[in-house]
Amino acid sequence: MTTAIETVARKATQHWFLLVVGIIAVVSLVRIVSSTDDISSPGTIRAAIIATCPILMAALGGLWAERAGVVNIGLEGQMILGTWGAAYFTYQAGPWAGVAGAALFGVIGGLLHAVATVTFGVDHIVSGVAVNLIGAGAATFLAEALFSDLKGGGPRQLVGLDSPTKITVPGISDVSLDIADRHWFFVSDVASFVAALTTGLSTLSIVVFALVAISGYVLWRTPFGLRLRSCGENPQAAETLGVNVYLYKYIAVLISGGLAGIGGGFLALVASSGFNTGQTGGRGYIGLAAMIFGNWRPGGLLAGALTFGYTDSLRLRNADAVHALLLLLAIGLLAFAALRAVRGSWRSGVGIGVVGALLLVWYLGTETVPRDFTSMTPYVTTMLVLALGAQRLRMPAADGIPYRRGSAG
Repeated sequence: MTTAIETVARKATQHWFLLVVGIIAVVSLVRIVSSTDDISSPGTIRAAIIATCPILMAALGGLWAERAGVVNIGLEGQMILGTWGAAYFTYQAGPWAGVAGAALFGVIGGLLHAVATVTFGVDHIVSGVAVNLIGAGAATFLAEALFSDLKGGGPRQLVGLDSPTKITVPGISDVSLDIADRHWFFVSDVASFVAALTTGLSTLSIVVFALVAISGYVLWRTPFGLRLRSCGENPQAAETLGVNVYLYKYIAVLISGGLAGIGGGFLALVASSGFNTGQTGGRGYIGLAAMIFGNWRPGGLLAGALTFGYTDSLRLRNADAVHALLLLLAIGLLAFAALRAVRGSWRSGVGIGVVGALLLVWYLGTETVPRDFTSMTPYVTTMLVLALGAQRLRMPAADGIPYRRGSAG
């Protein structure tokens, strides 16, 4: 049994390695064909990491809740509470206190959602929308009440906050930046990635990616994680085995809120220089989409968050990079369409291929993209990715289904 598991794990690792190599090769090809070096520059990848982290924390929060059977639409509101908590505690005691404060206020948002859905059986969507409204209103009220008289503060902001330490690795950073500037095929693109990870990388970014690995281990490699996931698959069966389903659902939703709160704190402390009301910009919803795209798995949601973060970073760079993104998407969709066709899914393969061909025609027929489309890039990508991935999704069987203690009998 152990040998079989190790073989499967080895094959999965090889699969991911080949996929990453293929993606880098395609990006490098697009960079050369489009003459758009910014599509894989160290600055773009660094911006992509910064854009990915808040989405990743929201997606990870959604994973914890939904694996226990609770749909957490309230991620956006919990992120908003996290932005305020990060600002207030950072101003009082420093950036890491701010991270803890962001998690605390996210947990408060998660507690509201847990009480409504787990204890009182409120519809999960209705409760989540209410949490979003409460989070936005509470952050605005608290900012106006407590930030107006502070240095750098105002009724809707608190700027000039300290950020967590940034790390630069001497030697590796300089060499990788030099190789990246030479714009060689594939090698320079790998060097750009290395440069982004070794030059001015926030320690909070490292914490964010570590939390993904920790969550994957806890949920899939420990008895606690098995019990929690059983609550999202068949809570009645879990109850007959002695699992306190209510307790596990509460723990999952509280952790979910805390992770979303950290995502909001990242926005206030790393992605920008302070707190502003409404600065989440729908990232809680995009995180939910990344979780769905990732098929409720840590590795998948990481890929989804990176996809959305990368497109968001291109939007912030320049219009030429977004234009090159059309070619990148076209190649990716056509390759995916071919894969679907080989596996026998001709109908979906043809549909995906048509979309890829249209994007290719758009790229070849234009030299730039409208500014309005540039601003919509991450949201259009979200819709496109979800539409393409819908056929392979499998949510937890009891996700969103009301549960009452004793229903197993």
